[in-house]
Amino acid sequence: MHQITDSLLSIVVPLYNEEENAVLLTQKIHESLMGYNYQIIYIDDFSTDNTRKVIKEMNDDRVHLIELKKNYGQSLALAAGIDYAEGEYIITMDGDLQNDPSDIPQMLEYVINEEYDVVTGIRQKRKDSLVKKIPSKIANFLVRRVTKLDIKDNGCALKIFTRDIAKDLNLYGEMHRFITLLAHLEGAQIKQVPVKHHARNAGVSKYGLERVFKVVADMMLLLFIRKYFQRPIHLFGILGFLLIMLGVLINIYLLIVKWGFGEDIGARPLLIFGLMFILAGIQLFTIGIVMELLIRTYYESQKKRPYRIKKTTVGGRVA
Repeated sequence: MHQITDSLLSIVVPLYNEEENAVLLTQKIHESLMGYNYQIIYIDDFSTDNTRKVIKEMNDDRVHLIELKKNYGQSLALAAGIDYAEGEYIITMDGDLQNDPSDIPQMLEYVINEEYDVVTGIRQKRKDSLVKKIPSKIANFLVRRVTKLDIKDNGCALKIFTRDIAKDLNLYGEMHRFITLLAHLEGAQIKQVPVKHHARNAGVSKYGLERVFKVVADMMLLLFIRKYFQRPIHLFGILGFLLIMLGVLINIYLLIVKWGFGEDIGARPLLIFGLMFILAGIQLFTIGIVMELLIRTYYESQKKRPYRIKKTTVGGRVA
């Protein structure tokens, strides 16, 4: 059996305005991982409070702080932390103390001894408001129905990845919501385990109802990449054919109305508006996909990363 304490663990935690939580979170991680070999990687996503100062004043050699040059969002903050991580196993979690570090040892057992590639938490007795719970339930339902991947809680940030899987995850936009699905697409074996969940200790939640719409948009992109990335004509060709057939049928119908019944068809703007909306929607969706793929090509072909780091410190000292 592999000795867990022999492996380096990298705990990756994106932070944005969490000055009141950073010290307590660090203490809880130390208490939960006593006897383990680990590093804590905090990624400050351009906080406007004293988060960076608080972390540097800890003077803790296990704590690595990555300061981003501007606010990039949680996905790119996670990407920066994962790129920096040196551990054989990479652990992600939120910085608001809603995830409990004491769940990590139990989750590690599944990764190391049962050889799962990803272990993800299922939050038990969630201590969130309805404003967070309702969008989360809708998002989880949509992901299960559309992707056929039975993940009960995609929104739980507490996850453990093997190094190989984590390093191959290309996180752009706001894809952190689908990080488990991305790992699945890389061939990862996934285990779900119940974990504790606490009410936010301090600070303000950054989530709202608009999250549902972002989830739907991101999910559409993922489905395109999964099913049609190498054969887009199977999607756009079929859609185009169906629209052409619909247009032909409408024109035949209008010809019958015009020549068979002698009715005037020139004063029917609703039909024109309907066709315009359909065509505009398809065009916008297509442009969105093309732009997303161009962004990926731009960064990956030139080996650039979609974030910029201002400074990295270890134990409060510049690395």
